[in-house]
Amino acid sequence: MANDASTVFDLVILGGGSGGYAAALRAAQLGLDVALIEKNKLGGTCLHNGCIPTKALLHAGEIADQARESEEFGVKATFEGIDIAGVHKYKDGVVAGLYKGLQGLVASRKVTYVEGEGRLSSPTSIEVNGQRYEGRHILLATGSVPKSLPGLEIDGNRIISSDHALVMDRVPQSAIILGGGVIGVEFASAWKSFGTDVTIVEGLPHLVPAEDENSSKLLERAFRKRGIGFSLGSFFEKAEYTDGGVKVSLANGKTYEAEVLLVAIGRGPVSQGLGYEEAGVAIDRGFVVADEYCRTNVPTISAVGDLIPTLQLAHVGFAEGILVAERLAGLSPVPVDYDGVPRVTYCHPEVASVGVSEERAKELYGADKVVTLKYNLAGNGRSRILKTAGEIKLVQVRDGAVVGVHMVGDRIGEQVGEAQLIYNWEALPAEVAQLIHAHPTQNEALGEAHLALAGKPLHSHD
Repeated sequence: MANDASTVFDLVILGGGSGGYAAALRAAQLGLDVALIEKNKLGGTCLHNGCIPTKALLHAGEIADQARESEEFGVKATFEGIDIAGVHKYKDGVVAGLYKGLQGLVASRKVTYVEGEGRLSSPTSIEVNGQRYEGRHILLATGSVPKSLPGLEIDGNRIISSDHALVMDRVPQSAIILGGGVIGVEFASAWKSFGTDVTIVEGLPHLVPAEDENSSKLLERAFRKRGIGFSLGSFFEKAEYTDGGVKVSLANGKTYEAEVLLVAIGRGPVSQGLGYEEAGVAIDRGFVVADEYCRTNVPTISAVGDLIPTLQLAHVGFAEGILVAERLAGLSPVPVDYDGVPRVTYCHPEVASVGVSEERAKELYGADKVVTLKYNLAGNGRSRILKTAGEIKLVQVRDGAVVGVHMVGDRIGEQVGEAQLIYNWEALPAEVAQLIHAHPTQNEALGEAHLALAGKPLHSHD
């Protein structure tokens, strides 16, 4: 749609990923006139290079493992290998369906959608395709891209980012994954299921270092059992090409060789060369600085999603985008409680959490005030049926609310919904214990853990 020079939108959004499109949909719903500008595809990283395609790969990996292990369940099946073209067809089909739905949604809300590379041209305008889009307010939502390290050149062939890993036309024989956070362990898990020999290199002492240490240890145990190698506590030094792939050297002198090196050390904000500094927007280490209402230091400009230094999760982007739209429409939204955001890592087994870790709770409330309880999934009927091991760990302020729920086990991410309510509604263990949880479900394990914490365990020992 051409922009009439006299048109001034209520809101012009730069970036059509999770944060940007959520803001556009909510603002339009609230009667604001919205323009949404995106250089690639509506849906951004999450839909096209992140959450959705990686989970599709992980599900394909789960199917492969089930075929290999079918005899454990009394089913005779043969596993003939991975058809990577077929996996991509399945993955791309999932993405395409969601993409089409999202395009329809944006059109139905009468959002002016502009495809092109936009740039902030003033505190109240974005320039794109040689045209200026004026807005009473501007929202920056330009997201993030995979990061690398100084001197580590991502070539897209032997040294790759998660973007390349998602479209590889082969299953690598062997892979080194630099980074044991969410992205690293998810690719390690999927590739192992596809038959790749995987080693993770993580400079910090544990895998998924942002999680409670107990969850990290449980995942490490499970990965060892699956034959996924990992090196912890020593940082990367250099990578060199070999005849057949890549050789990685660590600070402790150890070296590893593999066909490919996946660099999964996190994602950095996209803020360079977009006119932000020229418009006076404060930036710190590439991130746009924003307050709890996502306002920048420039009164007409807000920022959301991976561009600001909050949790890099699609659902955080959604929440921040909605918050900005509601604030601009004159409502009184409540700032996001980032501790109350559910987090799931979709490896096998899954890791899920909400609230604070035991260590953080001790810092906040004092070591003597923190009570923890672990409930082993071995006592849960549904987990036994699924043949998964793991635990639910609760962190409570003595005689008070549950402030952390940390879970490890296959499919356990599906239980984070109730865990989120427990944390965000400041539930007491006795209150959760009163609720009847369906049997046999994994959800029941969450109920059993609270029964035990309330002093009346049913299927667990006192």
